Amino acid sequence: MSKGSIHISKLTTADLAVLRTISIDTFYESFIWGNTEQNIQYYIDNFFSEEKLSAEIIDPCSEFYFANLDDQPVGYLKVNIGKAQTELKENNGLEIERIYVKKELQGKKLGQVLFNKAIQLAREKNADYLWLGVWEKNPGAIKFYERNGLVRFATHPFKLGNDLQTDIMMKLDL
Repeated sequence: MSKGSIHISKLTTADLAVLRTISIDTFYESFIWGNTEQNIQYYIDNFFSEEKLSAEIIDPCSEFYFANLDDQPVGYLKVNIGKAQTELKENNGLEIERIYVKKELQGKKLGQVLFNKAIQLAREKNADYLWLGVWEKNPGAIKFYERNGLVRFATHPFKLGNDLQTDIMMKLDL
């Protein structure tokens, strides 16, 4: 990683094309090792389409942020409150739906910068807790969240194409 500066920027609809590219690239890098190409492509087609991402960007209950290194987006964060949350949908919680960093930059503290932004947002929104779901076969991410104080509280099914998987739900009281 270059010794350049890292900064966080909130996305707008003008960032849609870049968000779509980084979403597809980081999702593929993160999950191709444990899934079929067909299931990955199904997810990409259905969850990272221009229409879907555009609707999420303009949803007042969702926010996206880029992690920029030397003014280049290298990762992103998506958080949800209220009805936009994927599971709990409680008004006193904030969900981290996605934290992704380009594979070649993982382990360089960019994920931590994005996670810290999520904590800041949760506090600004007076959330009582922050929560997320993480794939049970992603031990690196699970350890990262545990190091940041999240604890497991449940599991929920996650369908990737035709593969029913299990996410571990984790929570941090604020």
